[in-house]
Amino acid sequence: MAKDWLTDEQVEMEIERLLNSEDVQLAKKEIRIKYKRRQYMYQLRTMEKRGQQLATDGVTMENIEEKLFGKLEDIEE
Repeated sequence: MAKDWLTDEQVEMEIERLLNSEDVQLAKKEIRIKYKRRQYMYQLRTMEKRGQQLATDGVTMENIEEKLFGKLEDIEE
């Protein structure tokens, strides 16, 4: 039994049909949402590491501006 192969034209028609399919669009949206959430998780991990480094360097929520920018009086003068 010989396999039926699709012609190039049939392949392009099937691609067009699939691109217009609501099911395909729904699956693509799922992938985008999952990718976006993963990117957000990676950003939070990076921030956590930076926060740990800042804490090791003695930076706290109370003194962060002074540690980063110096005393405000020094800047104004």
